[in-house]
Amino acid sequence: MTGRFPILYVAEAGAQDAVLSSGVLAYLVEAMPMARFTVVGSPASAPLFAETPRLDRLIVLEKESRLDWIGLWNQVRATNWGLVVDMRGSALSGKLKRQKRAVRGEREPGVHAVELAARVLQLDEIPGPRLFVFEATRASVEALLPAGDGPLLAIGPGAAWMGRRWPAERYAKVALTLVGEGGPLAGGRVLVVGDETDRDAAHTIRLALPRRRTIELHGRLSPLQVVAAVGRSALYLGGDSLWTDLAVASGVPVVAAYGPSDEVERGPWGGVAVRGPRSVEEYRKIDPRLDQAIEHMNDLPAERVLKAARKALAERV
Repeated sequence: MTGRFPILYVAEAGAQDAVLSSGVLAYLVEAMPMARFTVVGSPASAPLFAETPRLDRLIVLEKESRLDWIGLWNQVRATNWGLVVDMRGSALSGKLKRQKRAVRGEREPGVHAVELAARVLQLDEIPGPRLFVFEATRASVEALLPAGDGPLLAIGPGAAWMGRRWPAERYAKVALTLVGEGGPLAGGRVLVVGDETDRDAAHTIRLALPRRRTIELHGRLSPLQVVAAVGRSALYLGGDSLWTDLAVASGVPVVAAYGPSDEVERGPWGGVAVRGPRSVEEYRKIDPRLDQAIEHMNDLPAERVLKAARKALAERV
């Protein structure tokens, strides 16, 4: 790294958290063209940064035991870092040789995670989530998309917890209106992303649409391939999920169905969060830890999401 400015970036362990903060690393990539990067992540978050420009090393911290941290220390201690950015607030970053250190602070109620990430570098302008994708990765996605005309509507119907999952039938209803005759995406196709557990939701969406108008790629794409695929669409619909955060990072307009989630702190940055009639506090009255097997999202009507989707499409630049 002689003559270069080495930067160590320690990403959050959670994939969603890491995507929300990713604009900080993207800012450094563009603002410091002489910098070289080493990124540390978990098995879930590290792959998000695999295609970062000028990446020297991508280190996967398998677990967070004392032995794992010692192993990481042995891998990074020899370098005199120009900058250490620690999104985990770990003790490790304070012990390394470095010129400067930037550490993420505690969560602040009412402040969005993206804004908190920008504060780590004391940035005046807040960089939104952004992930870098190789052209080869984009080409691999193109090879999976069947030939066809018309715009794409991307949908990520899944969520890690059933309480945040909007009914697939309502995604289907909104999609049919948008790509159907007279809709703003008339003649278009619907691209479904997610993991393999979203197959039933994808099946519901496919059955609601005309034949060969649905492209089911759930369970078939890496996170960076999802960014590439969704980035080709005119609009993305989803919920509070990794897929929605990846869509935000792709730069596509996003409309997200929210219920027992705080959109003020974790909503789609630059996108639209559509709520039902209840606040997060009202959900907590019946589900204090927000972890019970309850379908909380049933009170958000399709018409409300459709209205937001139409508006987002009309406002596209």
